Amino acid sequence: MTGGAMAQRVAFLWVAVVWVAVLAAVLAMVPACQRQDKRLVIGSKNFTEQVILAEIVAQHLEVRTHLPVQRRVNLGGTLICHQALRAGEIDLYVEYTGTALTAILDQEPSGDRALVYRRVAGAYREQFDLEWTEPLGFNNTFAIVVRGEDARRLGLKTISDAAPHAPGWRAGFGYEFIERPDGFAGLAKTYGLEFGQPPRTMELGLLYRALIEKQVDFVAGNSTDGALAALDLTMLEDDRHYFPPYEAAPVVRRATIERHPEAREALRELGGKISEEEMQQMNGAVDGEGRDPKQVAGEFLAAKGLGGPR
Repeated sequence: MTGGAMAQRVAFLWVAVVWVAVLAAVLAMVPACQRQDKRLVIGSKNFTEQVILAEIVAQHLEVRTHLPVQRRVNLGGTLICHQALRAGEIDLYVEYTGTALTAILDQEPSGDRALVYRRVAGAYREQFDLEWTEPLGFNNTFAIVVRGEDARRLGLKTISDAAPHAPGWRAGFGYEFIERPDGFAGLAKTYGLEFGQPPRTMELGLLYRALIEKQVDFVAGNSTDGALAALDLTMLEDDRHYFPPYEAAPVVRRATIERHPEAREALRELGGKISEEEMQQMNGAVDGEGRDPKQVAGEFLAAKGLGGPR
């Protein structure tokens, strides 16, 4: 064999080795891609209730579908979770109807639960190719909260009762409540609230502590917060019906449903299963008792006969 022929043969063998290696790498990637297609990614906003709900949904899907489920909790606020869902970074997360209506769709609030759900579900399907599944059973509205001692001393039961005291009070709100259309600006206009200084913007987890420590006097929390039952706090009635309904429900990508119809059936089983009292108790177990959201979610599912952690 001549030197030129030998060189050609070596080159041919080298090319063949490279192609075999490439083919082997491609074949090795196929199972991984298949596994990724089967995986469900559950997201959540960045507060306790959302983490618990994400865990409830994740555990239930694991048990009912036998699909691998990844948690991506504490992603951020409403807009961040919505964009992550639309981008396919997550397959679903739990949203609230009134939040979707005002913060995402920029529509006028309504007090009709059924109407709000229909509007939101229809718009999400048409505009974003997302599906709202059955509501979980509870309405987590904004809670306007004052110290119990102040409510008793001043005879406060409604937000209207509190409005005359606003000039001498300090208010504290989460960032979203300050910015969103169903938040502070509309509340102030509806009730004539005029505080002596601009409201403080605070992390949601610090609101009640600041209230108890008298750093603020008037805050906006959530009606299912565990602290409302554990601490001497009073939730004022929204007597002018400013806030729309905020029914919690999983929102899922339609592409995910088409790929995994069994997941849609599993989500249907969660409809109507969580009451406001049960949600408040679960929030209290995590925030007040320091328990693990995964364990709390598993115990709830077991009590409902839906199974717990795998």
